[in-house]
Amino acid sequence: MEYQLINNEEKKRYEFNIDNQIAHVDYMLARGNIYLTHTEVPSSLGSRGIGSKLIHSVLTDIKENTEYKLFPLCPFVAAYIKKHTEWKSILSELVNIE
Repeated sequence: MEYQLINNEEKKRYEFNIDNQIAHVDYMLARGNIYLTHTEVPSSLGSRGIGSKLIHSVLTDIKENTEYKLFPLCPFVAAYIKKHTEWKSILSELVNIE
């Protein structure tokens, strides 16, 4: 199933609204970089791969619609990029994910 990614700039987070519940990735913007700081999926939405779908959508948006370099401070995001190495191209040169 496809979910619509919402960039909630007021709350500084990317969101999926699923059955009136919000899965989200918090971010900070500074000096031309985007820092993904926290990912949260409500427990009632767990075990459906929503977190991975959310991260994929967020990374796609960053790659296609921004000039930002990525700092994945959230461990879930970093682990996702480690498994899906095609996303390393949008990382800041200061980030090393092995």
